[in-house]
This record gives sequence, structure tokens and C-alpha cells, in this order.
Amino acid sequence: MAWHAAPVGVIYGLSQEDKEFLASETASLLLWSPTLTTNHTDHLALLAIKSSIIHDSQHVLDSWNTSSHFCQWQGVTCGRRHPRVTILNLASRGFAGSVSPHIGNLSFLRVLNLQDNTFKGVIPPQLGNLFRLQQLNLDNNSFEGEVPASLSNCTRLNIFRLGTNNLIGKLPQELSALVNLVELVIHKNGFTGGIPSFFGNFTSLKKLSATRNSLGGSIPHTLGQLYHLQFIGFGSNNLYGTIPGSLYNLTSLKVLGVENNSISGSLPKDIGLELPNLEYFQIWGNKFTGNIPFSFSNCSNLSKLDLANNSFTGKINIDFRNLPNLWYVGLHFNSLGSSEPDEMSFIDSMVNCSKLKQLQFDINQLTGVLPSSIGNLSSQLRILTFSGNFIYGTLPSGIGNLVKLEQLFINYNQLSGIVPSEVGNLQNLKYLYMNYNFFTGNFPKFIGNLPLLLELSLANNRLEGHIPPNLGKCKGLLGLDLSVNNLTGPIPVELFQLSSLSITLNLSQNYLVGPLPPEIEKLKSLQELDLSHNGLVGPIPNAISGCTSLEYLNLGANSFQGQIPSSMSALRGINDLNLSSNNFSGQIPKFLEKLNLSSLDLSFNNLDGEVPLEGIFKNVSFISIQGNYGLCGGFHELRLPKCAQVSNTSSGTSRVILIVISICSFLVVAMVLSSLIYWKRKKPQPAPEVTYVQALSRVSYGSILRATNEFSQQNLIGTGAFSDVYKGILEPGDGVVAIKVLKLGNQGALKSFMVECEALKNIRHRNLVKIITSCSSVDFQGNDFKALIYEFMPNGNLERWLHPSSEQEVVIGEALPQRLTLHQRVTVATNVAHAMHYLHQECEVPIIHCDLKPSNILLDSDMVAQVSDFGLAKFLPLKPHESISTGLRGTIGYAPPEYGLGGEMTKEGDIYSFGILLLEMITGKKPTDDIFHEGLNLHDYVMIALPHRLMEIIEPTLLSTIEEEMEGANVNHEDEARQWERLEESMILLAKVGLACSLEFPKGRMNSSKIIQELHHINGLF
Repeated sequence: MAWHAAPVGVIYGLSQEDKEFLASETASLLLWSPTLTTNHTDHLALLAIKSSIIHDSQHVLDSWNTSSHFCQWQGVTCGRRHPRVTILNLASRGFAGSVSPHIGNLSFLRVLNLQDNTFKGVIPPQLGNLFRLQQLNLDNNSFEGEVPASLSNCTRLNIFRLGTNNLIGKLPQELSALVNLVELVIHKNGFTGGIPSFFGNFTSLKKLSATRNSLGGSIPHTLGQLYHLQFIGFGSNNLYGTIPGSLYNLTSLKVLGVENNSISGSLPKDIGLELPNLEYFQIWGNKFTGNIPFSFSNCSNLSKLDLANNSFTGKINIDFRNLPNLWYVGLHFNSLGSSEPDEMSFIDSMVNCSKLKQLQFDINQLTGVLPSSIGNLSSQLRILTFSGNFIYGTLPSGIGNLVKLEQLFINYNQLSGIVPSEVGNLQNLKYLYMNYNFFTGNFPKFIGNLPLLLELSLANNRLEGHIPPNLGKCKGLLGLDLSVNNLTGPIPVELFQLSSLSITLNLSQNYLVGPLPPEIEKLKSLQELDLSHNGLVGPIPNAISGCTSLEYLNLGANSFQGQIPSSMSALRGINDLNLSSNNFSGQIPKFLEKLNLSSLDLSFNNLDGEVPLEGIFKNVSFISIQGNYGLCGGFHELRLPKCAQVSNTSSGTSRVILIVISICSFLVVAMVLSSLIYWKRKKPQPAPEVTYVQALSRVSYGSILRATNEFSQQNLIGTGAFSDVYKGILEPGDGVVAIKVLKLGNQGALKSFMVECEALKNIRHRNLVKIITSCSSVDFQGNDFKALIYEFMPNGNLERWLHPSSEQEVVIGEALPQRLTLHQRVTVATNVAHAMHYLHQECEVPIIHCDLKPSNILLDSDMVAQVSDFGLAKFLPLKPHESISTGLRGTIGYAPPEYGLGGEMTKEGDIYSFGILLLEMITGKKPTDDIFHEGLNLHDYVMIALPHRLMEIIEPTLLSTIEEEMEGANVNHEDEARQWERLEESMILLAKVGLACSLEFPKGRMNSSKIIQELHHINGLF
């Protein structure tokens, strides 16, 4: 039969060189083999494919030239009987470019493999011409656009792989014709439109992988027809609904993965009998509920069981003895636990699982003692986590047998006793978290012998003794947290020489002493340094300028002295700086204006001079400078005295003036003191309470009567057991004040008045209500009258913002306020936390408030929160008669459980009240809400919802406020999804803080420093 050559150059994209090559090749083919009638088409198609490849890192295409027949070219395989291309395998060759549409002319092609390259552009529709194609592999490229419907013509396809590309759109219905498929892989793309029900037509299918798309919808029940299916993966696809019961009939199934979706329902009790061949079962990150079926014990081939991040409850009762291949168990972030005596016995049955590498049980409700059998677990174990449970007792010494362990997380439990020395055997340990327990004894020195340690936290325990210098041997240490213990002595200089530290060094709330050594300059990569609440002394060394990566620095509540060094101007990345409650002197450095600070606390030092006006000092709500009585100037909101004008006269004249002023001041003070002594001797000594009250008297009863319009109902802004609060104007031009009038007829009112006076005269903080003066007089009928006069808070109290329909609004008669936004709520919580921290840690005499609740939190004109009502407050240390409460102190719902049992009043009691307050701000539920009965309380209500159902219990008006903000911002759907994801992250973190504060056991509650740190982090997410 005659053969006619196609005109040279008709293939689009050929270079001049290729055209010349084709011309000579065509001539030679005509002379050399007149019997080959169609292989010239393959030749031209291959050259077109070559011309579309723009990068060939391995020089594969160098062989595609005239020196050999195309059947000998690299990656090309021809049939035995005819020189036609049957296989084109260009996988993993480092190619870049596009795929020529002329590939559709390789009509004898049975296998096309282009995986692991960088091909771009669309998938050529001409591939649909390859009706003999059996395998198509385009995995791991950069193909884009939609899948061409023409591929439905390739009805012989049994392997179809499009994974890890940039493909989008809905899978075309025409693909239902590919009934011979055995393997379908479309994962890691952007496919939408739901899982096609026609997948159920692929009855020969063994593998279906569609993870990490955006398919949406529910899993179609038609997949239950795929009786040969061994692998099914639909993870990360925005799926909802339940797993169809038909899928549990697929007895050949080895891998089932639907992780990271919103699938709900419970697992069938007989799942292990219905799917006996399971090897991988992965459903983490969904909304599954109910118990974990015991029948998993029947899956003898099971190697990975991942049920994390769901809402499973009850006892872990799988018999792991029959699962010899198991290497991964992930049950973390559920609500597992039964409080039965043998709660932890499941560990005993894991001893036979010799391949175990990873066990995770974090954030559940497991209760009990860790059994000694934990030391008999697989020697291959790499990761073991039990954090966030209610495990008590000692840590078994057998833990030291797990010599390949790299991560050990047992934090946030109730473990006690000493840290067993056998932990020093874990030479491969990289992450050790034992914080928030009750470990005692001296600091475990053997931890310094763990050479690979990257992160170590022993915070919030009861450890004593010195920090061992051998921690300096951990040369790779990135983060170290030893805060809130009873550690003593100086900080080992070896810690400051750990240049590897880059995450955090937190030694706060211990009893450490001594100066900061100049070796601190070695911490060049450190982001967070917290040495607050210790006994450190001396100046800040200039070497701190070397800590150029610092973002958070807290040196508060120590005994540092001297000036704030100018070398700190080198800390260009600093965000939060706290130097409060020290002995720093001199002026506030001007360089602080230039730092990119979001929080600055210089309170309670000996600073003097003019307050700067630029940088962070422009926003007074982000700075704290009270307690520095030599400061002047600054913005009006700081209410500091004006700075004296500096004269231009000579320094000698100025010095004379200063001497004269000093002498005059001394004489005035001497005269005043002499007068006071004289009158004190002359007058009879009244009772202490009366003396104190009279000393505060500034305003008469008549003035208050006029200011409140004779205590009119229109001026009433609050009422309580011991007092009524009115707004009024004492004198024209003085502005509005709040006047708290005591109900002296009520038992305890006078004592409350005295306590509040005593507390408020000694405290100054931007988040604590400010007393202007007091009144102790008699009314016009001769009755005792006492009142306290405060700054007026125009935005009322937090109660009326959280619950504007309460009876309080009817009493006060004010307009209902708008609802607080989430950002405002976090800010208010942060304000309250700062106030609480000040009362507990920074007052000269620590104070327990004893009644933190929304009605005692006032909001000024800028919505800055201020804690009020100190009528129940107690000073530490408590007096002997105060150590045990005679009744419930505080308010029901907010008072900690130990107070109701006659327990000692402690700082942890305020922490509990704060935690309940925070949960109330999130959920909109009061702790006394009618839904809380039969043992359920606000703490448990939130705990049960974490993490995946938390958004279901958030106050609806809060969510609607957020939706309105997003609508007003005109964000697109993609940005909106990211914002909701960030929102949910923030809400979970807030809930965790509230839960950590409101734990039943006082010693397990989060401390105020950590609360502030967490809230600032959450605020940063906005």
C-alpha cells in the first residue's frame, strides 16, 4: 500500500531545527521502510511533545534525535510486532513545560506516565483519542483547569491518577463510562461539586483517593456497591452527614480515611466484625460521638487507629492484645473517661503491641493512676502523650524503659511525688512536658543529661532547690519553662550561654536571686524571656542589647535598680515589655517611643520626669506607669501633674532656688507634723474604724443630697446588698461622679465599707476603680451616713452588656446597650486579668478580691474595664480568724467550690471566679442558668463541647455580630473561611483559658501571669 508523507511543519510549535530534522527523516523513512505506513505519525507526535518541554534537567531528550529510531529514545517503548509507541514513561525526569495536544496522535498508546514533573497548562482534551489507553498517570505536576470530558472515551482505563495538581471544577458526568477503573486517584486538587454518585459504577475499583479537595456534600451510599474496594480516602473535603451504612459492608476494605471533615454520628458496634481486614482507620477531626466500639479488637491487621478530635465518650475498652501490627493509636481531643477504678487498664493490654511507635491520649477525661505496665510498652515507642486529663499518683519508674521515646507529654494532670530518676535513661528525648502537675522534691538534675532535648517544661509544679548548671549541656534546647515553682538560688550562667534558646526562657514566679550576668547577650535568637516575680537584683546589663530577637520581655516584680539602659534600644523586635514593680529610677527613656511596642508596663518604680508623647505613649490604654510619683506631663488621660517650666537662668541660680524650696518644704512639713502631734495628744483617741473614716471625710451629707437630686430614682444606677449607687455632680464643673451610699441598717455593710476604704487607699491601677473621696457624716435626722465617691463609669457594668434583658435594666431604667464584640470581650478579660494580677502579685499587701463577677466590673468611656466593689476583699496573710470561712464568701456560681466547703480563701479562688466569668462571656450563660442542674455546671458545659462543638454553644448574638462585621468588610468567601477558622481557633483558646482557671482543684488552676500571656496571644490573633 502506498504511503504518503504529511507536509513537514504542519505540527504547531516545532522549531526550525525540528522541521529540518523531520524533512530529512521523512525522506529516509520513504526510502528505508516503505512498509511502515503509520509510524511516522508517532514520530511527529513525539517531536511535538519534545518541542513543548522547555526544561530538561536530566537531558533525557538529548536522545530524541536522528541518530536512532524513536523506538530507542529514552522513555519510549514500542510494540513487538509493529514500531508504534505503546508506552510513554517520562516520570520523575525533572521536565517543565506543557503537554502538546499532538500526544493524542499516539493512537497505540496503552500507558502514559508523566508523574513527578512540573508540567503546567490544561490536560489536553486530545487524550480522549487514545482509546487503547489503560494507564494514565499525571500525578504531582501543576496541571490546571478542569478534567476534559473527552477522557470518557478511554474506556479501557484501569489506572487513572491526577493527584497533586491544580485541577478545579466538578468532575464531568461523562467519566461514568470508565467502568473498568481499578485505581482512581484525584487527591490534592481543587475539585468541587460533591463526591459523584457515579463512582458507584466503578465496580472493579480497589483504590479511591480523593483527599484534600473541596468536594463538599455527603458520602453517597452508592459507594457501597464497590465490593472490591480496599482503599478509600476522603479526608479534608468539607464533608458532612454520616458514613453510609453500606460502606460498612465492604469487607475487603483495608484503609478508610475520612479525616478532617464535619462527619457526625456514631460508629457501629460491630465495625470490627464487618470490616475485619482494616489496616488503617482514620477519622480524626470530625464530629463523631458515642463509645469506641470494642469490636476493633477483632481487626487483627490494624496498624493505625486515629479517632482524635471528635467527641467520643466512655471507657477505652479495646482489647489491644489481638492487634500485633498496631503502631499508631490517636485518641486525643475527645471526652473519653468513665471514672471507673480500672479506667487506665487498657494500657495493660498494649504490652503485646511490639510495633507501637505513637500513643496519644491528650485532652480527655481519663482518671486514675498510670499502671506500672506502661514501662513494658514497646521499646519502639517514640511518642507518648497523656496531657490534659485527670491522672494522679506518681509517674512509674518503668517509664525509663522506653529508651527510644522522643516525646513525652504528661502535663496538665494531677501527678505528684518526685520525678523518677529513670527519666534520665530517655537519651532520645526531644520534648518533655511535665508542667501543671504536683511534682515535688529538688529539681531533677538528671534532666540535664538528656543531650537531644529541644523543649522542656516543668512549670507549675512544686519543685525546690537550685536550677542545675548541667542544663547547659542541652545544647539544642529551644524552649525552657520552669515558672511557678519554689526554685531558689541564682540563675546558672550556663542557661544564658545556651545560644540555641529561641522560643522561650521562662523562670518566673520562683525565688531566684542575684544579678543578670552579661552572658545574657548569648541569647540572640530568643523570642520570649520571663524572669518576673523573683528576687533578682542589680542593673539590667548593657549586654541585653544582644537579645535582638526578643518579642516579649518581662522582668517585673524583682528588685532591679538603676536607669533603664539605653542599650535596650537595640531590641527592635520587642512587642511586650514589662519592667514593673522594681526600683528603676531616672526618666522614661525616649527610645521607647521608637520601639514597636503593643504593651508597656513601667508601673511601681521610682521613675521621674516628663512622660513621652510619641509611639506607644499615644495610646494610654496600652501603657501602665502608675506608682511612679515623680512623673509628670503626658497625655491628659494619664492625669499626671503638669511638668514644671525649666528656667533659662544659670545653673547656680537654679540650685539656690532648689535649696530654698527644699528648706521651705521641710519647715512646712515640720509645722504640719507638730500640729498633728499636738492635736493627737489634746483630743481623746477614737476607735480605729472611726479615726480612719473621719480621716477620709471630704464631702458633707448635704452636698451628696444635692448631687443626687435627693437620691432620686432617676439617678440610681445600681443596687446591692450593702449599698445603692447613684450618679451625681458634687459641684458645678466637677463632672459626673458615682456615689456609693451604704445601707448601714444591713448587717455587714459597715465592715464592707471599712474594707473597701482600706483596700482602695493603697492600690493604684488603670484596671481598678478609683476612689475620689469618701463621706462619713450624719444625715438631717442625725443618723449615721457613709458614702464612697468614685469616678463615674459611663458604660456601666459588664453585667448589663452581657445580659441586657436582666431585671437590672428595669431597675435602672437605662437604654439597653449594644452587644460586645469578640475583640471587646477579650480586651475586657485582659483588663480584668491585669487587675487581678496586680492585686495578687504587685500590691505591697496582696489582696484577694473574693467577689469577681460581671456586675463588679465597670467600663469607662473607652470601654476599658475596671474592677470594683472591694467590700468582701481580704488582705494576705489572712488573720487567724479569717483562715476558715464561716459561710459562702462571694456569689453563688462564681465562688470556688472549696469556699463552700469552708476552705481557706486564696488567690486561686479569684482565679476560679475569673474562669467562670470568661466562660460566661463566651457562652452568654450565667453560672446559675436554669440549664445547669443534676451536676452539670458551666465548666462542664464548655468542656463537653470542646473542641468541635464549641461554636454550637457560643452566644448567638456574638456570632451574629461577627457575621455583620464580615459583611461590612466585603470579604470574599475564601478570606471569610480563613477568618472563621481564625475565629474558631481564638474561641477554643479562650475556652481553654476559662477551663484551666475554673478547675475544681485550686492548685491546678492557671496563674495570673499565664492568663495574661494567653490573653495577649489571643488578642494578637485579631
